[in-house]
Amino acid sequence: MQIQFLESAQAELDEAVDYYNCEAPGLGREFLTEVLNALDRIGSFPKAWHHCSKRTRRCQTRRFPYGIIYQIRKRKILVVAVANLHRKPDYWHDRL
Repeated sequence: MQIQFLESAQAELDEAVDYYNCEAPGLGREFLTEVLNALDRIGSFPKAWHHCSKRTRRCQTRRFPYGIIYQIRKRKILVVAVANLHRKPDYWHDRL
């Protein structure tokens, strides 16, 4: 399945990579790899994760406190948010 990001979700991903790169050299790359692995899992098994709302699901990354919030559309996966799970929950609901 094709994976598409909302512009705001892409910005969140970019900001998180920058943040982790500032914390330690190479950590941003490790974070990005973790997100890409989660996206591969979502693409292979889109219905495997818990619902956050009627049409929205969340796949957590394994190492970092982030969740990929997404919707299954007809022929694609729409990433709604790359959410830090230690921050305000459900802030992304207004994007739906």
